[in-house]
Amino acid sequence: MVTSTATRRRQGESFRIHEDAPSTAETEMNEPSIRDDEERDDDDIDQDEAEQEEAEQEDADAQESEYSESSDDELIVDDNIQQDMERLQNSFPGFRYKYRLIKRIGEGTFSTVYKAEDLQYESYDNSWDIERWDDKWTPPPLKNLPGQDGQQAQRRRKAKYVAIKKIYVTSSPTRILNELELLHELRGFQNVCPLITAFRATDQVVAILPYFRHADFREYFRKMTVPDMAIYLRSLFSALASVHAANILHRDIKPTNFLYDPETRRGVLVDFGLAEREGTDWKPCVCHGRRRIRAPVAPTGGPAGYPKQDSRPSRRANRAGTRGFRAPEVLFKCTEQTYKIDIWSAGVILLTILSRRFPFFNSADDVEAMIEIATIFGQKRMKAAAQIHGCQFETTIPTIGTHGFTLERIILWSTCRSDSGEKLSAEEKKAVEFLEMCLQLDPEKRISADEALCTEFLQMGHETSSDGSNDAAEEDEMDLLKE
Repeated sequence: MVTSTATRRRQGESFRIHEDAPSTAETEMNEPSIRDDEERDDDDIDQDEAEQEEAEQEDADAQESEYSESSDDELIVDDNIQQDMERLQNSFPGFRYKYRLIKRIGEGTFSTVYKAEDLQYESYDNSWDIERWDDKWTPPPLKNLPGQDGQQAQRRRKAKYVAIKKIYVTSSPTRILNELELLHELRGFQNVCPLITAFRATDQVVAILPYFRHADFREYFRKMTVPDMAIYLRSLFSALASVHAANILHRDIKPTNFLYDPETRRGVLVDFGLAEREGTDWKPCVCHGRRRIRAPVAPTGGPAGYPKQDSRPSRRANRAGTRGFRAPEVLFKCTEQTYKIDIWSAGVILLTILSRRFPFFNSADDVEAMIEIATIFGQKRMKAAAQIHGCQFETTIPTIGTHGFTLERIILWSTCRSDSGEKLSAEEKKAVEFLEMCLQLDPEKRISADEALCTEFLQMGHETSSDGSNDAAEEDEMDLLKE
């Protein structure tokens, strides 16, 4: 067996692959159990992944990600998980001397993520570690024990952790390479998870990523005040601004892919397994340049519904993403999707927080997803949105009105305030105004990440941001204690 690794970068080195010495260890094929709640559809993947995703579409719930657990939970490791960790350690020569696996912190459709201690942290360039500046206090040296010299006593330091992403062997090699390349390119970008290094042993690939302390979204989103929402969204849109500036679409923005710590008010965007460069596999769509709008076809009579013999040519487009967070242009199979699809998904997160309902959209397929969106925005606007992409939207469902509802009314209803006559607060109205800019059915009218960072809503609560600039009193106290 030949093992390849992407060497961990020292100062001034670039991303490269090299061959390690042959090893007698054999990689065991571990059949992943498809229990992830997310559904990732991509019409251009190979046949094996297509079959896998078809099975996932039947029973996936679309909410859980590979980072599914709170980082604070120190759980007892299950025997089966312990065996998987042992197999992973045995697959790579010298793995045990570099990392100490602790527990599994998440399981996704195409990968499993483990928390591990970085045993050789001090030997490498750690510019990726955004938390290294948080360690203001140096631990006191240990007392000399019998048989221990002073140098050993001084070695005490705070343990450093990483996230080890084991990518399943059923994943497309092209997709794996694409994810690693994009992660490497995004090193040093604000609020974006970088790639530390990567290893390959035959068909098994492992990516080493920073470990970020975070909480479960479901545990804190209902407690968030409007300033808390602004800080959360500002961190997310800072990450999106960095990613979009690199001409990259994330394609899977959702709460479980944005690791946020309410205590430090710091968030990091993770999981670039579906990410791609803007313009990849583009084909002409009528939405770009609005060259022509396909006129609606008048019905020729007969019962409503789908025709048994549909002679229209099929339309293929990238539909990768998670149910409930896909933008309208993805549902309408636009063949020239832009970074605005990430903005829509971020808007759905804000709608979820404001409405205190997770998930807010809970459709089983794309047709139901369009119906859910139409229920809010109304038939008139949905028909116009469909025509932008050369499609036609028709429905006879009586609960879908012509003009839909305002987002303010939706939030009042979701929070059980519509009957009491209670109104939104001034802060909530700012949040709703920002939400309307994110949830525009027309992607060209949707706000960009850079524009979002300049809005009044995302500037709210800026004085209590996670950079710690407002904690002067606390820092002074810590410095005095240190002296």
